[in-house]
Amino acid sequence: MLDELNDAQREAATHIDGPLLILAGAGSGKTKTLTTRLAYLLGEVGIDPANTLTLTFTNKAATEMRDRALRMIGDKAAYPPLLCTFHKFGLIFLKFHIERLGRDNRFVIIDSDDKKRLIRSLAKDQKIDLNLSFLASEISKYKNTLLTPEEVVAKAELPDYKKAARIYQLYQENIEENNLVDFDDLLMLTYRILEENEDLRKETSQRYQYIMVDEYQDTNELQYKLLRQLCSEHDNLCVVGDDDQSIYGWRGANIRNILDFHQHFDNTKVVKLETNYRSTRPILEAANALIEHNSKRLGKKLVSHRGDGPEVELLHSLDEAHEARNIAQKIKGLLAEGVDPDEIAVLYRINALSRSLEEGFSREGLPFKLIGGMRFYERAEIKDIISYFRVLSNPHDDFSFLRIINKPKRGLGKTSIDKLMRLAHERQQSLYQAIESSSEAELASAVSKKAAKTLKTLNETIHELQDEAEKSLYNFVDFFEEKIGLKDFYGSMVDGFERILNIDEFYGYLRDSVMKNPELTLDEFLNDISLQSDQDEVEGDAITIMSIHAAKGLEFEHLYVIGMEEEFFPLLGDGCNMEEERRLGYVAITRAKTHLTLCYSDSRFYKGRRKQLEKSRFLGEAGLIQNASLKVTRNAEYKKGDLVKHKIFGIGRVQAVSKSGKEYKLRINFGGTKKEILSSFVQPA
Repeated sequence: MLDELNDAQREAATHIDGPLLILAGAGSGKTKTLTTRLAYLLGEVGIDPANTLTLTFTNKAATEMRDRALRMIGDKAAYPPLLCTFHKFGLIFLKFHIERLGRDNRFVIIDSDDKKRLIRSLAKDQKIDLNLSFLASEISKYKNTLLTPEEVVAKAELPDYKKAARIYQLYQENIEENNLVDFDDLLMLTYRILEENEDLRKETSQRYQYIMVDEYQDTNELQYKLLRQLCSEHDNLCVVGDDDQSIYGWRGANIRNILDFHQHFDNTKVVKLETNYRSTRPILEAANALIEHNSKRLGKKLVSHRGDGPEVELLHSLDEAHEARNIAQKIKGLLAEGVDPDEIAVLYRINALSRSLEEGFSREGLPFKLIGGMRFYERAEIKDIISYFRVLSNPHDDFSFLRIINKPKRGLGKTSIDKLMRLAHERQQSLYQAIESSSEAELASAVSKKAAKTLKTLNETIHELQDEAEKSLYNFVDFFEEKIGLKDFYGSMVDGFERILNIDEFYGYLRDSVMKNPELTLDEFLNDISLQSDQDEVEGDAITIMSIHAAKGLEFEHLYVIGMEEEFFPLLGDGCNMEEERRLGYVAITRAKTHLTLCYSDSRFYKGRRKQLEKSRFLGEAGLIQNASLKVTRNAEYKKGDLVKHKIFGIGRVQAVSKSGKEYKLRINFGGTKKEILSSFVQPA
């Protein structure tokens, strides 16, 4: 299995004990190296699969690695190793150990849509008028920095953050009362249990003797702390990542995790994978030249295994419509030559730029798919089915119960539902319990005679569906549709045909899952689909239009990057992190295999007005425009409101940012104590 590896890959794959950092450049075969190392440990060294744990960020990556590793070792492993996402690991762990927090292990995972629905309801009750995304993001930040509602309430000083703290407190009380967990809880609660139970921490660490982590540059503070717990009894932690591809700082990824890995773990072995098997020399020269302008990096230089290829092209257009026409014409030429549309992609930094591409491609009759639109599991008709299934799995899930209580229409008005909620609240019961424990007459006096009969019928239907799901999950689909009739309900709508296709797709997926795993339960199925990610859904035969963030991990023979202008790419202004912008540029360039075209326009219609633009500094930094007047500026990495961490003062919130020579000075509130600290002395919390 080692014969197919180059020297650096082999050195990484055969390392057994002690901390290992595999610094894997774009296209350098990191997945191959990681899976070979796992196969080597299992098939050659003789490590028990039960003593290994490999963590990834997507289900797709986990499945691919597991399949590849098992193919390498054949029948040498008695059973497959645990290879899953961080959140799936948290789910598995909590199913066994959440009782240590006084919680029932029959909890239900709520997704981001459910989370926002609950926050909206709480904000409305409290008459708090704050942006929903802001509140959801703040709650996520608090959990990922292990701040309890009580701590946040005590530390909040600015009016908006006091309100956010209050919502966090109510939100957490609510989900705990309903035995729900959100995505952040899957890791936060797992960490808490390990932190508070030394016996379990030791036992868990001793079980997983060899831990590997993919895409380590994308880990946040909580994931790092969780890993410290998991390898506390040993230092056999192997991480694979690329500091030059750390592009998720905005959602909590901490680049210091990979930059400081050798400081976090003594006697770290570092192996650099610098041979790129994806791109030709001119593409890599541009990528190397661009990323060398960053100061926060461990340093490596990609070398092309493929050798020479076409030079990187620049496409100059007058405006966005002209740009879309130019690209469309070039792509039509490629398709006429027989190029597979799946090998063609257009990337952008700002989502708003996709509009002109969509219009231009539609006008030219080009087949395209826009990645990053509404996800399958977030469509209303699919959310309805999932909510029904959740109620069958846990009838006390009030959020899901409220979604399905009048869908399809059952004649239950808002007044009746409000009265039912009041009854349940007075009795301290779930909605289901309030209906179940009341006679029809008692219920009628609380709501109305007609509503009481409807609610009793709904509970009876839930019982019937639960019984049928227990018998055969495969045949359950037909019985469910017959009893509920969602296809009839959605079929009468304007876009009914498309919605019915979506419902059929979901039913087909459930049947297929049961065929693959006849022992599958409804609870397991719900947890699996809750952990699906955007990247798991990328497939099809068409030209791809997507953001650079969505393109990470993918590759295309013919690649176009649009919006290569100042203010668009790189983004400028408050909160802009130029080094992360540059890493995004590096990621974009290294998606190309052979043909790369970087596009810039003289003007764009953006945010309601036409704007004259200058070429992106990145074109000069990448060595593609000679004698370019480079704009290399240091931008504040932090903005007002950001949580930061200081090695002495702990976690604080930035209240103001000002320039101080070549540095930035931050005014930070550390739990009531205000300090002015230079930005280089703190890191994102």
